[in-house]
Amino acid sequence: MSGPTQLVLPASPDGNLPVAAYVRMSTEHQQYSTENQLDRIKEYATRRGMAIVRVFADEGKSGLSVRGRESLRRMIEEVEAGQTEFKAILAYDVSRWGRFQDADESGYYEYICKRAGIAVHYCAEQFENDGSPTSNIIKSVKRSMAGEYSRELSTKVFQGACRLIQLGYKQGGTAGYGLRRMLIDQTGSPKGELKVGEQKSLQTDRVVLAPGPDNEQEVVRWIYAAFLDEQKTEREIADELNDRRLVTDLGRPWTRGTVHQILTNEKYIGNNVYHRTSFKLKRKHVLNPPEMWIRADNAFPAIVDPAIFARVQEVILARARRFTDDEMLAALKSLWSRRGKISGLLIDEEEAMPSSAAFRHRFGSLIRAYSLVGYTPETDYSFIEINRFLRLKHPEVVQEVISRLAALGVPVARDPVTELLVLDRELTVSLVLSRCSKTERGSSRWLLRFEEGYRPDVTIAVRMDETNRTIKDYYLIPAIDLMDLRLRLSEDNHALLDAYRFDDLEFFFEMARRIRVEDAA
Repeated sequence: MSGPTQLVLPASPDGNLPVAAYVRMSTEHQQYSTENQLDRIKEYATRRGMAIVRVFADEGKSGLSVRGRESLRRMIEEVEAGQTEFKAILAYDVSRWGRFQDADESGYYEYICKRAGIAVHYCAEQFENDGSPTSNIIKSVKRSMAGEYSRELSTKVFQGACRLIQLGYKQGGTAGYGLRRMLIDQTGSPKGELKVGEQKSLQTDRVVLAPGPDNEQEVVRWIYAAFLDEQKTEREIADELNDRRLVTDLGRPWTRGTVHQILTNEKYIGNNVYHRTSFKLKRKHVLNPPEMWIRADNAFPAIVDPAIFARVQEVILARARRFTDDEMLAALKSLWSRRGKISGLLIDEEEAMPSSAAFRHRFGSLIRAYSLVGYTPETDYSFIEINRFLRLKHPEVVQEVISRLAALGVPVARDPVTELLVLDRELTVSLVLSRCSKTERGSSRWLLRFEEGYRPDVTIAVRMDETNRTIKDYYLIPAIDLMDLRLRLSEDNHALLDAYRFDDLEFFFEMARRIRVEDAA
């Protein structure tokens, strides 16, 4: 059997091997500056008899995907085209090459280089990237660790942001017309108003919303009064504001949509609402359903009376009740035909249509309304519907397990606090459903999350198939073998992991079935 493929690299005329250096600095990892990386790479090149002839640098770029990393893209393109004057590529370490969420993507770009006869060296790693089995194993682990770092960081940042929202602090975005961002110190004392584009400079400082100039507050209250008392439409209000030579907080003319946003945004009654949309790990923007929003009521001083706000929302929803379902969907289809696409903002800009909020209220979500007229948005929101289905599916699966256990004579109860199943007052069991997701290359992946605080004796992990409508298989994972609270699965996993995989739960039921002591003996 032949050994691993070794790349034979020609030297330059002066005896030094011409190489390229690739460096990347991400915003969340500033301590590894491109200069520091280059210093280490130069030391490595000197020891190995190499001469750096090109430097590709992506500064301030995340390693989650190749998008936006123009230097990496250009380097790979030159390698594929065979137009390189360098014979190897030096990177600081595996994570600088990229923190791809799919470790296969990282290997794919390295394979492109290897196929072209150009080796990739990781200068700060303790292993030699020589294609040996040991090197490949360590490199695979390092790639997974690099991706996991980003996932864990994303979770920690999100949890921290949610905590700050619940404490009444604003997280990102502009203040909005009639409001201002106020900087406060760790004791809650105001430090000054943040202008558009300004950011806090101290980690301990926080930002809250405060009422803006009196004239802007009066305009906001006039908008509510004109809509509610004078029964003016959003378009009529926008036209009147433009006639008065007033502009929005961004210095733009008023539109029906901007007026509608003021009429529907809870920040004007002092509520702090977060996580309306998601853009985690550089994936696509998604609109989250209201049950996923993070909120803190009465976090800021209100500039609109909550009772007035509530009446406005009733009027907005009532406008939609005058339309039948067919009429609303016909209007939506007409908008799609005229504009070539549909979005919540475009809906709110249409005078003769119910608002986007009305569509959500009537059909459960905008995505479902889109699907009813045959429209598929460019951004994939399907996971929202999948998650909703799985939330309904979970209690069904749990009840099926309980019923089957009871039929076998196994005493089973459900802990009202932890929601764990307790078998025979001894064995605790958790049941989790894992949705199937697709990588950019079309591979199936599953992420299993396990109970952190309760540590059940056995976790039944249910994997859904590619449609996320049917169960694919089951993993029975005992707590004693559970080393991490998150586990990523692919179609084919190593033998030690797939030892826990079953096509059905018959093994579990047989394990849980009560038998007489003499039979067990």
